[in-house]
Amino acid sequence: MALGRARSRGAAGGGERARLLPQASRLVELPCSSSSSSDDDDGSDGDMDLPASQLDPAVSCSIPPAPSAFSQCVRHLAFLWNLLFLLLGLLALALGVWGLLAKGSLAGARLAPLGSDPMLLVVLAGLAASAVSLAGCLGSLRSSPCLLRFFVGAVLAFAALEVLAALLVLAARHRLRDAVRDALLLCLLRYQDEPDLRFLVDEVQRSLRCCGLGSYRDWEANQYFNCSAPGAQACSVPASCCLDPWQNGSVVNALCAAGALRLGDAAAGTVVYTGGCVAQLSTWLRGQAGAIGAGAAVLVLVEAVGVLMALKMLRDITARG
Repeated sequence: MALGRARSRGAAGGGERARLLPQASRLVELPCSSSSSSDDDDGSDGDMDLPASQLDPAVSCSIPPAPSAFSQCVRHLAFLWNLLFLLLGLLALALGVWGLLAKGSLAGARLAPLGSDPMLLVVLAGLAASAVSLAGCLGSLRSSPCLLRFFVGAVLAFAALEVLAALLVLAARHRLRDAVRDALLLCLLRYQDEPDLRFLVDEVQRSLRCCGLGSYRDWEANQYFNCSAPGAQACSVPASCCLDPWQNGSVVNALCAAGALRLGDAAAGTVVYTGGCVAQLSTWLRGQAGAIGAGAAVLVLVEAVGVLMALKMLRDITARG
């Protein structure tokens, strides 16, 4: 009889432990908000009697893992990375706006139309770089998935446009040479009318030591340098064509090439550069192919680093969420 009662008490104790185990497991998995509400109840256990298998694991108490040191480093580095390009973009934007204001394009002065002004490209490039970099800064600072996704998408779009432009240049390199020649001819014809074109032509001729497109005589097509034109510049070429454009070693002599178009090729060669700029430009581009390729590789690397850091932060945010 005693042995039977002991067995009965053992069986009852085991049943009690079996009944309490699911409730103990539920106490661990209860949502954080339910612990406070259960204290306000009138003593009823409510859904405490539900089995643990019916509880929603999505609402169970869980503490998000703390970001690792590497994740924190990536976050701060991404912020500084985008801050640098934000400052560069704002600088380009300021220079572009200053150039437009200085030339009076925004005020409606009689210069190049605003839509065709080269400084407008600088403004647009600075604005785009500033907007994308600002999104990267705020996204890394606030851990915002929306801003980080926008940053990644914008950088990938820029990279796609760059690749497309490179493929077009390679596929149409012969037509590109004709397009460059036409652009240089337009610059030559409008040399005196637009300060931007005049500055560009002077820099090209001075740097490459050339004059005109095919030769210095191409300047006869310009209405101000043609021999039938009135004024002191008739039958001459720009001062950037001169072998020695300096007067007294410090001041540019604007009339150093006066009458050069009246001279023969041999005599003109002692005063101005007689070779054209198209051939010189082609030679220079072939010599700079390595530097151009290195610059393109650096640009792609910079964009790739920014995208990888943004993707790492997005993965950390998803893991914590």
